[in-house]
Amino acid sequence: MIRKIKRSETIRTDQRVGVFVDVQNMFYSAKNLYKRKVNFANILRDIVKNRKLIRAIAYVIKADELKEYTFFAALKKIGFEVKSKDLQVFIGGAKKGDWDIGIAMDMIELAPKLDTMILVSGDGDFVPLVNHLKHAMGCRVEVAAFDKTCSSNLKESADEFIDLGKNTKKYLIANKQK
Repeated sequence: MIRKIKRSETIRTDQRVGVFVDVQNMFYSAKNLYKRKVNFANILRDIVKNRKLIRAIAYVIKADELKEYTFFAALKKIGFEVKSKDLQVFIGGAKKGDWDIGIAMDMIELAPKLDTMILVSGDGDFVPLVNHLKHAMGCRVEVAAFDKTCSSNLKESADEFIDLGKNTKKYLIANKQK
């Protein structure tokens, strides 16, 4: 079992849940740690448990690769709403692509409609957001990520941390051999 409840809170099946996935963060964590891909279907099913899923949003960066459109379609089939934006390429070749502000805005806007918000990311930049959602908005906030690449401050700020690295067979997919 991967769940460890903190602060003696119980998980009730009538909780309205929103899931917000920082796809790039999870992709690179799995690639760098395990040289594998993320199984988003198993993650979504397990973190929601038997609660009422209201919204599941996956935030992706488009790099105009043929394979990514198949991946985006697979996310939609799993049940995610996919929000995408283009990879920014700057003069000199530097690249940037992140959804931190977009994820934060969506979570704040949806907070009044949800009891529990699940952030699937290990990015420590989300600590102020988690604290705001808990204290100002009254939401339970859970974080799911790989322990080895998750900010310790983010884990501590969450009501619950779900370590996806405890069951890599379930939450990772082996890369296909070329």
